Amino acid sequence: MPKMKTKRSAAKRFKVTGTGKLKRAKAFKSHILTKKSAKTKRNLRKAGYVSVTQEKTMKQLMPYV
Repeated sequence: MPKMKTKRSAAKRFKVTGTGKLKRAKAFKSHILTKKSAKTKRNLRKAGYVSVTQEKTMKQLMPYV
């Protein structure tokens, strides 16, 4: 049986933590930042985590990560 391929788009967007959770960047940080408050932009810098319901799907996209 051939090796499974990693979806490169997913591998670039997610990192696996030591406990096995998937770390991700938050959305809404790329443009139209003038109308967002400094507090909002500061909180968008922090890491987010993939929800438990989506975790299994994301890990299937990255079998070796």
